[in-house]
Amino acid sequence: MKLGETEEVLSTTESLCPVCLRRIPAQRLAAGDDVYLAKSCPDHGGFRTIIWRGQPAYHSWAVTKLPSQPPVCAQPAEKGCPFDCGLCPDHRQHTCCVLLEVTQRCNLNCPVCFAFAGGDHTREDPDLKTVENWYRLLLASGGPYNIQLSGGEPTLRDDLPNIIALGRSLGFTFFQLNTNGLRLAREPGYAERLKQAGLDCVFLQFDGTSDRVYETMRGKALLDVKKAAVDNCARQQLGVVLVPTLAPGVNRLDIGGILQLALSLMPTVRGVHFQPVSYFGRYPQPPSDKERITIPEVLRAIEEQTGGRMKAEDFHPPGAENSYCSFSAHYVVMADGELKALSRRQACCCPPQPAAEGARKAQAFVARHWAGSCCSQAAGADEERASEDCAMNLDSLDVFLKRVGEFSFCVSGMAFQDVWNLELERLRDCFIHVVSPDARIIPFCAYNLTDREGRPLYRPGWQLPQPS
Repeated sequence: MKLGETEEVLSTTESLCPVCLRRIPAQRLAAGDDVYLAKSCPDHGGFRTIIWRGQPAYHSWAVTKLPSQPPVCAQPAEKGCPFDCGLCPDHRQHTCCVLLEVTQRCNLNCPVCFAFAGGDHTREDPDLKTVENWYRLLLASGGPYNIQLSGGEPTLRDDLPNIIALGRSLGFTFFQLNTNGLRLAREPGYAERLKQAGLDCVFLQFDGTSDRVYETMRGKALLDVKKAAVDNCARQQLGVVLVPTLAPGVNRLDIGGILQLALSLMPTVRGVHFQPVSYFGRYPQPPSDKERITIPEVLRAIEEQTGGRMKAEDFHPPGAENSYCSFSAHYVVMADGELKALSRRQACCCPPQPAAEGARKAQAFVARHWAGSCCSQAAGADEERASEDCAMNLDSLDVFLKRVGEFSFCVSGMAFQDVWNLELERLRDCFIHVVSPDARIIPFCAYNLTDREGRPLYRPGWQLPQPS
């Protein structure tokens, strides 16, 4: 692919053709502070998309890790990445979190959805014996790992508490529910049943602070429903993480509003996890660069829209997955409302650490900080009382650590890959995995990947393409 006059090649990688899913070479091209992924298929021509826009500088985000082969490799490396997922010996990271898709049914019809981007949506729900076999597969593959129950909309299963209790009985210690929150908001006692079964955290779809956003992204006004779900979780001391899908032109200017609302709902809300929109499903034409929002743009928006309460320099690259997959910062909210950053990006001269150690630390961090606080109360007047109860003399280290435990606030984000911006190096470093219906452990972005017509690589319902 011909370079522009002001472009330079930073590095090379491999990707897939969006048309035929053939593995093809790719280049990372720098044009000023922006970085593009450019690739060319011998049959379908060239493709180019933005992957990094502006400061902090692309090279400053890199963290070197020592690859860690999965403890169990169920698939041989025969066809080459990404056609041997299962996991194969070429994967470079251990598992941290595993998604179990317990249903394909849903009570919304969102235009932005991983699960409904491709594949067979008519499958029956897996029965409890199948779910038990998934749990045992994970235990035999190096687990227990953190579990995220997903779908579809998992709360459509009336036996969801049984699924959680079953996992607990087998030795899994952290359960997170990925949900739109409708049932949590509308059904009295439902949050209590999930809590009693062993649920730790609700990963709540939460795209904005106005119904205009929900009408655009989810098809109906849902803000009051989302707030009611948080309130019901608070009564049961269930931790909640708000999960906005960020779409340019829809909710990009609401990043600060989401963070401010989340802070007002502490200590029940433990953080916000941003997900810049990815383009799974049918897109005959490549998404334009203006339809993407990259990691540095999110960081700058956070600083701008919070008036500097949260700074871009507070955020750092991950210590577990590939550096260019995510970002995070950790704060403690003081009794007077001040945010104290417990993390900050800085140059590190330490020797590279094994990737598996990063996965272990990430698994423990999520379980420790995303679960409900002992100070959680129903949102409103009781929250103020909880804050007063924890407002002590912070000269004491023990008291400060108590404050951190009860009023820590995590801001993070994950830039999932689609067929247009896929980098196979990043995929091999993935630590968020899905158990497929045929009992394989597959990296999240590979499992959800589709070609431009919406035909999936791994989701059931289509023939797996053969590499060439």
